[in-house]
Parts: sequence; structure tokens; C-alpha cells
Amino acid sequence: MSSAYYPPNDPLDIIHDDHELLIVNKPAGLLSVPGKGEELADCLIARIQLVFPQALLVHRLDRDTSGVMVFALTRHAQRHLGLQFEKRMTQKTYVARVAGLLKPKTGAVDLPLIVDWPNRPLQMVCHETGKNAHTDYRVMRYGNNETRVRLTPRTGRSHQLRVHMLALGHPILGDPFYAFGSALADHPRLMLHSEELRVKHPDGGATHKFRAKAPF
Repeated sequence: MSSAYYPPNDPLDIIHDDHELLIVNKPAGLLSVPGKGEELADCLIARIQLVFPQALLVHRLDRDTSGVMVFALTRHAQRHLGLQFEKRMTQKTYVARVAGLLKPKTGAVDLPLIVDWPNRPLQMVCHETGKNAHTDYRVMRYGNNETRVRLTPRTGRSHQLRVHMLALGHPILGDPFYAFGSALADHPRLMLHSEELRVKHPDGGATHKFRAKAPF
């Protein structure tokens, strides 16, 4: 982990729930699932299961990332949603604030990623053995030597958005792994938020869109 674990005490922010799905806005600083050791037991799924004991994990967000997550409330929904993520049928959109002025205003990053074993859990670009990773981006607006950008990952590699922005020379502000200097020190959290998730409902297959506004 990047630092000592002091999870926030925010109440559950439930965006939607029905007989199959539970959609939650995860706060930054809270693990999606338990880590190794009793001190890392507090996590989003544990908190959710106090209210929805039947809730099942489908995917994860990094501890430092906030935003939309989907949980299954039945085994059928877990299988259905799991296949959607595996086959890249879901659509995820993130908002980030990155260091510097990102140009051009739209573009794509297609750089393969692999774990940086001596420094894990860090990831790195590796053209020899890395796994395919693709991110589309669109600038929302420029600020004072920073850029607010919308990121659409086409693959789901660990730390993909964080490493791809770093590779462009524009690390995400507040990133405890990949930012440095004022880009890290001047920000209280990782400025990365899962803004929107589109999935097909396990009951009937209709596409549903769930959103949570970025808190930064």
C-alpha cells in the first residue's frame, strides 16, 4: 500500500438498487475488498454486506479512486456482469485532473502494461511482455498548469489510467504511486473518479447508465 490505511467514515452512497443490482459511489481512500491483515479488513464490500448480506463482488476500483461501482445481489447477476466485464461489454468513463496542459485535446494511448515486480504493486509500460492496454481521452478544460480530462479505458489493466497519463508526461494529481513534487504534495487525494458505468441489466439485458459526479 502507498501509505498507512485510514479509511473514510462516509456513509454508504447508494446510487441504485433492485432485485439484481446494487450501484454504489465509492469514496476515495477505501479499499474495495479486504487487504492482507486485520488492519486492512475495513472495505466497501464489508460495509455493503452489513446492509445487503447477499451482495457479491463483480469488479474493483483502486483504493485511492472514487466513483461508481456495481455489485451483484444474486449469483446469476454476478455471472452475467462478470462476463460483461470480461468481454469488455461494459463502458466506463472516468474524470481526472492531471499535471500540465494535455495536448492535443483528444487522443488515445495504446501502451502495453505489466507489473513492475521489484516495485509492485506499481505497473509499467513494457512492449516485450506487457498486456494490451488502450485508453481514449478528451480534454474537458484547462486550468492553472493542469488539465481536467475525461478518460475512457477500452481495457481494464491494473493502474491503467494512472500509468497511461504518466506515460504522456501528465501524471494524475495526488497520485501516491506515480506523481511527484507539487503534483503529489499539493493534493489531498488521487484526482481520479469513476464518473459513469454502463452495463446490461442481468434481468432482460437492457443497457443502464449510472453516474456519480466527481467531488473535485
